[in-house]
Amino acid sequence: MRTSLCDRFGIELPIVGFTPSEHVAAAISRAGGLGVLGCVRFNDAAELDRVLDWMDEHTGGKPYGVDIVMPAKIPEEGSQVDLTKLIPDGHRAFVDKVLRELSVPPLPDDTDERAGVLGWLHSVARSHVDVALKHRISLIANALGSPPPDVIERAHAAGVPVAALAGKAEHAVRHVDNGVDFVVAQGYEAGGHTGEIASMVLVPEIVDAVGSRVPVLAAGGIGSGRQMAAALALGAQGVWMGSFWLATEEYLQTMAESGGMQQALVSATSADTVRTRIYTGKPARLLKTRWTEAWAAPDAPEPLPMPLQNLLVSQAHNRIHASGDPSVVSMPVGQIVGRMDRVRPVAEVIAELVSGYEEALARLDKTR
Repeated sequence: MRTSLCDRFGIELPIVGFTPSEHVAAAISRAGGLGVLGCVRFNDAAELDRVLDWMDEHTGGKPYGVDIVMPAKIPEEGSQVDLTKLIPDGHRAFVDKVLRELSVPPLPDDTDERAGVLGWLHSVARSHVDVALKHRISLIANALGSPPPDVIERAHAAGVPVAALAGKAEHAVRHVDNGVDFVVAQGYEAGGHTGEIASMVLVPEIVDAVGSRVPVLAAGGIGSGRQMAAALALGAQGVWMGSFWLATEEYLQTMAESGGMQQALVSATSADTVRTRIYTGKPARLLKTRWTEAWAAPDAPEPLPMPLQNLLVSQAHNRIHASGDPSVVSMPVGQIVGRMDRVRPVAEVIAELVSGYEEALARLDKTR
């Protein structure tokens, strides 16, 4: 299993794994893929710097990348304190009511509560770029499309290619025209921020639109070797996987209190997700739970724009996570969650992807 993506990054397998966990990202790289660390959870650039120091030391010399979030339209800036003043009292009251109804307990007094994620802010994302370029990264990806031209120029000057996610062929063309080196064709099935076109339709459309100019990666609905084979058959040079790594043993090394979340994921079916704006203010696919259902009720307010919505629900997310109750989990995940039936090591997941890919090719070979 080798494509131009392998040659470009010096990796053994055309598997790119996006994850907020440095332990998972490092394990993906060590297993022959390209681990990509999501940076949005780092409000403090110094914390990201420390984590990337760890990545430099624990990837076995293998390449890795980072994923930033730089919205195409620059959101409202300011400190967290300034921004929280923009959140309506009615929204706060609704969140408090839902937490009471769901019996989500307050955080213990000694809890080191994490502030709302400010990584959605343009200025914070730029600090992530500043830090990342001081390390031996091999890729900068932007979850919300093309980074600003000066960011692309800085990355290229440092010898670092840039990738951008796209949910439409026209977006992919714009990204490439802006100087992006890789396009991730992310279908409707994917977790987190996603568009409205399914992968089986989207991937060949984007390959036809820009595949002669840059490599295309397929994302959304990929969790097996035969799905990898399908992605490559559609013209992709590799796969971008995110959701599947949530149910790995290494994830718990970073997020130690995620046992309830993992229990919810491995119990879910492919029908147990919902696309909603309640997580960040932009449409994102989440696990369907009592928390998401509360926001779909007739008395629920409309979600706020990014980044206010995340600031609104940040304390609720902390409380939900600490409660360990699988029925109220708030977690972005794709429809591939239906294949996530147990928690296992990253290396085992990758080995199964490879064997499944080979089996799929052997099966197709018999159709000649």
